[in-house]
Amino acid sequence: MKCFFPVLSCLAVLGVVSAQRQVAVQEGPLYRTEGSHITIWCNVSGYQGPLQQNFQWSIYMPKDPEREIQIVSSMDSSFPYAIYTQRVRSGKIHVQLVRGDLALLHILDLQARDTGVYECHTPSTDERYFGSYSAKTNLVVIPDTLQVNAVSQTLYKVEQDPLDLTCDVSTRTLQHSHLSVAWLLQRSGEKPVEVIALNRDFVLQSSSDYAERQRLRDVRLDKVGSTIYRLTIFHLQPSDQGEFYCEATEWIQDPDGSWYPMTRKRSEGTVVNIEPTDKEFTVRLETEKRLYTVGEPVEFRCILEAQNVPDRYFAVSWAFNSSLIASMGPNAVPVLNSEFTHREARGQLKVAKESDSVFVLKIYHLRQEDSGKYNCRVTEREKTVTGEFIDKESKRPKNTPIIVLPITDNWVVKVPQHHQILPQGHLESNILVEVASNASVILEGDNLHLSCSIRPAGRPLGRFSVIWQLVDRQNRRSNIMWLDRDGTVQPGASYWERSSFGGVQMEQVQPNSFSLGIFNSRKEDEGQYECHVTEWVRAVDGEWQVVGERRASTLVSITALETGFAVTAISRTPGVTYNESFDLQCIIKPHYPSRVPVSVTWRFQPVGTIEFHDLVTFTRDGGVQWGDRSSSFRTRTAIEKAESSNNVRLSISRASDTEAGKYQCVAELWRRNYNSSWTRLAERTSNLLEIRVLQPVTNLQVSKSKRTLTLVENRPIQLNCSVKSQTSQNSHFAVLWYVHKPSDADGKLILKTTHNSAFEYGTYAEEEGLRARLQFERHVFGGLFSLTVQRAEVSDSGSYYCHVEEWLLSPNYAWYKLAEEVSGRTEVTVKRPDSRLKLSQVQGNLSVLETRQVQLECVVLNRTSVASQLLVEWFVWKPNQPERETVARLSRDATFHYGEQAAKNNLKGRLHLESPSPGVYRLFIQNVAVQDSGTYSCRVEEWLPSPSGMWYKQAEDTAGQMAVRIARPDAALQVDTVVPNATVFEKAAFQLDCSIVSRSSQDSRFAVAWYSLRTKAGGKRGSPGPEDGEEEEDVEVDEEEEEDPTERTVLLSVGADAVFGPEGSPWEGRLRFQMLSPLLYRLTVLQASPQDTGNYSCRVEEWLPSPQKEWYRLTEEESAPIGIHVLDTSSTLQSIICSNDALFYFVFFYPFPIFGILIITILLVRFKSRNSSKNSEGKNGVPLLWIKEPHLNYSPTCLEPPVLSIHPGAID
Repeated sequence: MKCFFPVLSCLAVLGVVSAQRQVAVQEGPLYRTEGSHITIWCNVSGYQGPLQQNFQWSIYMPKDPEREIQIVSSMDSSFPYAIYTQRVRSGKIHVQLVRGDLALLHILDLQARDTGVYECHTPSTDERYFGSYSAKTNLVVIPDTLQVNAVSQTLYKVEQDPLDLTCDVSTRTLQHSHLSVAWLLQRSGEKPVEVIALNRDFVLQSSSDYAERQRLRDVRLDKVGSTIYRLTIFHLQPSDQGEFYCEATEWIQDPDGSWYPMTRKRSEGTVVNIEPTDKEFTVRLETEKRLYTVGEPVEFRCILEAQNVPDRYFAVSWAFNSSLIASMGPNAVPVLNSEFTHREARGQLKVAKESDSVFVLKIYHLRQEDSGKYNCRVTEREKTVTGEFIDKESKRPKNTPIIVLPITDNWVVKVPQHHQILPQGHLESNILVEVASNASVILEGDNLHLSCSIRPAGRPLGRFSVIWQLVDRQNRRSNIMWLDRDGTVQPGASYWERSSFGGVQMEQVQPNSFSLGIFNSRKEDEGQYECHVTEWVRAVDGEWQVVGERRASTLVSITALETGFAVTAISRTPGVTYNESFDLQCIIKPHYPSRVPVSVTWRFQPVGTIEFHDLVTFTRDGGVQWGDRSSSFRTRTAIEKAESSNNVRLSISRASDTEAGKYQCVAELWRRNYNSSWTRLAERTSNLLEIRVLQPVTNLQVSKSKRTLTLVENRPIQLNCSVKSQTSQNSHFAVLWYVHKPSDADGKLILKTTHNSAFEYGTYAEEEGLRARLQFERHVFGGLFSLTVQRAEVSDSGSYYCHVEEWLLSPNYAWYKLAEEVSGRTEVTVKRPDSRLKLSQVQGNLSVLETRQVQLECVVLNRTSVASQLLVEWFVWKPNQPERETVARLSRDATFHYGEQAAKNNLKGRLHLESPSPGVYRLFIQNVAVQDSGTYSCRVEEWLPSPSGMWYKQAEDTAGQMAVRIARPDAALQVDTVVPNATVFEKAAFQLDCSIVSRSSQDSRFAVAWYSLRTKAGGKRGSPGPEDGEEEEDVEVDEEEEEDPTERTVLLSVGADAVFGPEGSPWEGRLRFQMLSPLLYRLTVLQASPQDTGNYSCRVEEWLPSPQKEWYRLTEEESAPIGIHVLDTSSTLQSIICSNDALFYFVFFYPFPIFGILIITILLVRFKSRNSSKNSEGKNGVPLLWIKEPHLNYSPTCLEPPVLSIHPGAID
């Protein structure tokens, strides 16, 4: 219908220009399916009269193509025949008037019996008939074979779940048609929404609701096999809830090039119920207590409670007294404000993500100004398709206040500046001091326990004060702890803070035993530990005095943690194939105790890049932190830390190109400080590990067999591409079809079907207009792909082959091309059909009289195709002409043309052609003439349509010859030969009658002439001639009768055109002509004189008209002589006797035979007497004859004796 209105506009313009009525109807044949609805347009142009025209539709059914059956009329309700009356009344058949000169015929619910030739007739409103008043088109109703099937079911899904649905679409239509398949979603109370569709041109498309999701490949439509169409939605959304169904449409291309949807069907639906993920979340803030002392640590835990937390994005911010401390986005990277950045750098504060739902704020050393209200705020974010985040809902719990108390005076002990030492010679100390340690060599971080034992020589006299000192490697002495005589312990200046956190402790275990504990030792704790004991006694005055002092020491070596710290990365599978797994191990040396944390970070450099990025970190506290660019690894990577060591194993499953590259592990050695802060002691980087992820080894094999295919044009070219083996059962194939022509260097692309069943036409298909003739089919089993080129043309000949690409789905759910291979070639030769044209070779001769009709028959006994068109030409060979000439020609479009022979022989108007049956052509030549004679034959050219619609001459043949002779009618002219003689008196009149007994044709005309017959001079018989001195009359003598002694003188001649000739001089003025009847002519001679005595005759010429209306002489005939005797008024006996035949014969003729008979009788008697055995013979051996009455020529003067003349036939 897309060409409909332009065509009508052109027709309308032509109609106005020519002022000739033209009726146009939609071009056929039109193919429609049973049960469908069809509209056929009909337009009239160039008409006169009212603007509103009427339309009447009729049908000619195939079983009776000559019988018209009336269907419906726009003007007459009684127009339909009974077979259509009910459908017209019910409105299933009706005419829609689009405008005054345009109407549409609607037929709803087509039936098989509706097949036929439809005629649109427009009753005349013109003043005169001029133009066409009807037009025809052909409608073919075919069975509806489209089938659309899907399983009817109800599914319950959760948001983000995948959905797979399949639909089986098939058709068995014999005509070339295309299918379009669409998946639609029917939401409650809404119009259906197109999810995704494969249109008739094999292009995927989606409605606006799903276009973006299709672009992101979240929605897919795949053709699996030849009839299965699969819908895949990878992440369901609440808006996807409803009924999914499949709808298929079968399209056919009409002759005008437009596509028409013959049939549309839908499948059963699948109801999908989607339970949305709970978007609600709650936040609570926890801490151990609310009252703290300066220097104590505090930990705040912000706990998020929600569903599917790993699949959602949350941002957390920490606040103190409504001022921001730090914020952390979905990438778990903390950002602190400037005030707290310094404390975090010194290890006094930490903001971290402990797990997906736990966020931690740690302050390792509280200050008094840290008292206040703490809180956390959690905000959910949504990630857009561009990768940006949008803030959604935000929540925070109630504020959590804490109080930090200062350290009281009880905790502060002043170290005495000096000791009072008793003078020598007074009391002396007799104690012994011994120092022991739990180990002389310890690992950094281990606890060091020292004991200082006092052994008095006798009973102790007083008290002891003990000072622990450390002399380091540089011989620097520092006080560690001091226990005075009152039992008060005071730390040294440099150990004040450590002791406040319990990192250094001194204790009097027994009265004479003191211990020093250094917890979580550091490298700087290495050195000589001295225990300095002072013995005190109370003097008389009550003051304490020093009796003496003793010291002992021990050496302690501390091995630094970073000593020997090394890391090595190993893998037993440096090369893996797609979807296989590989392990990476990060081996930490030496073996550290569990108290020594080591954080391990795996770093990754993808192939083709120069920068490493953090993949995953196993933190020192056992947590796992993923890098910002590790999203593709998270679902396929497992990280494991050995319990007995710090070795970290990274296991990656379903390897793909994304995981190919260089790996490196970075280990960080940490030490926990006395204040629970952490210090990174060392960092080591391992060797590089290159992991190669290889594509699987292809097993693709395409059939290399060569094939030769020869076929007749208009037949389909069936091309097969067979995959003999494939790498995986899940392989998809892209098939590219090429054709190579001898004139081309390379093959040209015809069609490409991608691995996801999308179609792309090549340049060759576009240039050669093959799109509408291509049909691709993918068979379900066997790896067979077929390409059919419908309606093959000779130009389609060439070498065809397919290029197969094998595609597999990578572990990242992206398709990649694994291999490609070219098939063997199919040599296709498209030829025109062999000529089977054959004409009848029967030859013959035909004789026909002028003005009759000649029938020349040209019989086609066989032809190449019933769809062919024939050009029939008749020609003739004329006698004495070497070249043949064309008589007539019937062109392929059934137009009759005259040939050059028709102009020469005036055949126009006399030729008539008819074809009583297919293949039989009869040429009639009417009103034939002699010049139409010749040898006739016919030549037939057979023309066939190429698939592109161009006509070409396939063959020609010449029939047998027919020799045609056109004869003039046989001469049947007869003139009355029995004419009595007459005797008249002088001055009387005598009549010469010329009676025509028979004629050759009723259309003939006659020329009549009367002659006087006289004997030439010297002849035996004379006739009166002219007097001496008179002119001799012209005498017409035929060449053949030059020896005729008779001299002929014309009395009077009357031509066939009724024109009189001159009168003979002797009779001039005395002749009277009469035509008593068409066959009786009379010449009367007046005033007879003795000179008129003699013999007379009349000669008749018969003239006939030729077919060209030209007269010609057919024959001539002369009557018998008529004897006329004119009696002179002074007549004698002699004249009387001579003038009377009876008297003349009685006197002069009859005696002679009587005497002859007597003589013969006498002779016979005499001979018998001589020889009785002999037969009687006549004279000279001739039998005696019986002589008839002789015909006598006589002289009018009767002076000479009569001459006996025996004419042929006178003797029996």
